[in-house]
Amino acid sequence: MSVLADDAFARERPTKAARRQPTGLALVKHRFSRGLASPTPYLMVLGIGLWVFLYWLLCEGLELPRFEKIPGPVTILSDWLSADPKQGTSIYTPEYYQHIWVSCRRIAIAFFLATLLGVPLGLLMGWSKTIKDYTFPVLETLRPIPIMAWVPLAILMFSGYETPVIFLATLASFFATTLNTMLGVQSIDESYFRAAGCLGSRKRDVFRHVVVPGAMPFIFTGLQISIGVAWFSLVAAEMVSGDFGLGYLILSSYVNSVTVPMVIGMLTLGFVGWFSSALVRWVGDRLMSWHVKALAMQGR
Repeated sequence: MSVLADDAFARERPTKAARRQPTGLALVKHRFSRGLASPTPYLMVLGIGLWVFLYWLLCEGLELPRFEKIPGPVTILSDWLSADPKQGTSIYTPEYYQHIWVSCRRIAIAFFLATLLGVPLGLLMGWSKTIKDYTFPVLETLRPIPIMAWVPLAILMFSGYETPVIFLATLASFFATTLNTMLGVQSIDESYFRAAGCLGSRKRDVFRHVVVPGAMPFIFTGLQISIGVAWFSLVAAEMVSGDFGLGYLILSSYVNSVTVPMVIGMLTLGFVGWFSSALVRWVGDRLMSWHVKALAMQGR
C-alpha cells in the first residue's frame, strides 16, 4: 500500500463512523441512493426537458427564420426511430452502426496510445526537473497549434484514411494527458516525500508508492478531458480525411443537403462521448477506491 493510501486509511480509523463507511458495490449503491435523495438528478432532467422544449419551440413551434432549415426534435426522432427513414439514416440502417463502430475503434486506439505515451512522460516531467526542462518547452510550443493545422502534414506523412485520423486524435489527447499528469505530480504535498525519506525509501520506491498514487486523481481527470479532446479532434479529422465515422456522416450529410442525418450524427456523438467519459471515470474510481472512500467521508 502506498504512503498516500496509508495516510487516507489512517484518517478513516479513528471513529466508528469511518469504519462503517460502505465499500465496493455497497458504496456505489449508497452514493446512488443519496443522489436520488438530492435535487441534482431531477434538476438535470428538468434542464434537458427545457432544452428540448426550447429546441422544438424555435424550430417547429414558432418556425423562426433563423431556424427554419434546422430539423426539429419531432422530425429527428421520427426519422431516427423509423424502419424506413426519409433521409436514409436511422437505428435500423447498418451504415449507422458502421459509422459508430469506426469512430469508436479510432478513439480507442488513439486514447490508448495517448495514455501509453502521455502518462509516463507526465510522471517523469513532474518527478524530474531535468526531464521537464528538456520536454516542456517543446510541448508548450506544439500544444497551441490547432489540430486542423496538422491535417495537411498528417495526410503527407501517412497513407490511407485510417492512420492520419488516428494520429490527429492521438496528438490532441496526448497533450491533455501529459500536462495533467505532470500537474498531478507537482500537486503532491512535500510532507509525503519527507515521510518516505525518513522511512528509508529508495527513489524508485518513492516514485512507485508516492508519485504514482499521488498523481492518480489528476491523471484520471486529465484522461476524462483527454478523451473529450480526442473525440473533438477525431470528428474534425474525419471531416477532412475519412471514409466512415460520425464526422464523415455529419459532413457528407451537410454536403448532400440532408440535415436530419447530420443532427443524428451530432447527437450520437454526444451520447457516445458521454459514455466513454463515464467509462474512464468508472475505471478511475475502481483503481482509486481509497480516494473514493475519502470523498464519500467528506460527503462528496
